[in-house]
Amino acid sequence: MASCSRLERREVFYAGRVQGVGFRYTVQHIARQFTVAGFVRNLPDGRVQLVAEGESTELEAFLDQVATRMSEHIQSVKQGVTAASGEYSGFSIRY
Repeated sequence: MASCSRLERREVFYAGRVQGVGFRYTVQHIARQFTVAGFVRNLPDGRVQLVAEGESTELEAFLDQVATRMSEHIQSVKQGVTAASGEYSGFSIRY
């Protein structure tokens, strides 16, 4: 990831019919088109958690694409922004 722009971390929680519909696989596929690192996983309460780090403009484009592709399954989104930790080297599905 380039260091010329501000790197940040986005933690996003998606609620709705987001498990059992290929949500995580779709997110991972979309992530390959962007310079982002992090993970996506199902939570026991039925939500999906997405953590991604990268340049703010890249993260916006990535999350916009996720929202567009999965809109029929998403009822609500809660998002937090913090400084990037640099702990991720790629984008994966966690189990």
